[in-house]
Amino acid sequence: MKLPWLAVDTPFPPAEFALTDPDGLLAAGADLSIPRLIQAYSNGIFPWYSEGEPILWWSPDPRMVLAVQDFSPSHSLRKLLRQTASQELADEPRVQVRVDTAFAQVMAECAAPRDGQPGTWITGAMQQAYCAWHEAGYVHSIETWIDGELAGGLYGISLGRMFFGESMFTRAPNASKIALAYLVRYLAAQGVERIDCQQQTRHLASLGARPISRAAFLQHVRGATALAAVPWSRGMLDSAGRLHPQAAPGAGLGVNM
Repeated sequence: MKLPWLAVDTPFPPAEFALTDPDGLLAAGADLSIPRLIQAYSNGIFPWYSEGEPILWWSPDPRMVLAVQDFSPSHSLRKLLRQTASQELADEPRVQVRVDTAFAQVMAECAAPRDGQPGTWITGAMQQAYCAWHEAGYVHSIETWIDGELAGGLYGISLGRMFFGESMFTRAPNASKIALAYLVRYLAAQGVERIDCQQQTRHLASLGARPISRAAFLQHVRGATALAAVPWSRGMLDSAGRLHPQAAPGAGLGVNM
């Protein structure tokens, strides 16, 4: 089977046409414009490629998905979450989970080299495209701050009532898991049932994610992305899944002319 090459104005082939290997390579080419990315994710497709390669588009079968009701933190993580919740109302909590206060930094941290990996799929072009998509209101960072420093987090896409997780990083033990736990609570409160995790990993499986068939995933994602969008804003997440908006630094300040 010849891999379809997409021009800028070529629509995607149906995700069901992806190659039958588990990675599910579907097409190559096109661009990372916001309309193209919305079209891709709404149809269960995502870009994944290395520097120097053409853009490659994938739809794996099976697909790793975390049903929010199946999120299963370990005993030690549950204890840590209780400790975090107990001090979140303090004037200066040691641990705080924030949304969209350092998106570019989170993405750059996710793209940083890791042990045993020669490179990254989060290329410079990907970072530029997803930062633009973030500014348009579709891509969000969930951040764990410890003692005023960014210690871990994740970023992903929110379309309708579907969240597509992209990548996580941690600079302190369990920091990314705290961010995920708070994200799960927020999404559950918003009626989001599933988080797309794309690829199967032991780490995600340990937290409750499970593989489902491409057909089942596509059926869900096409319905969920057509629903009303989840309300997002820059701010702080609490342990009950509530998002408390915060103005950006300098917002609302007048300028004397």
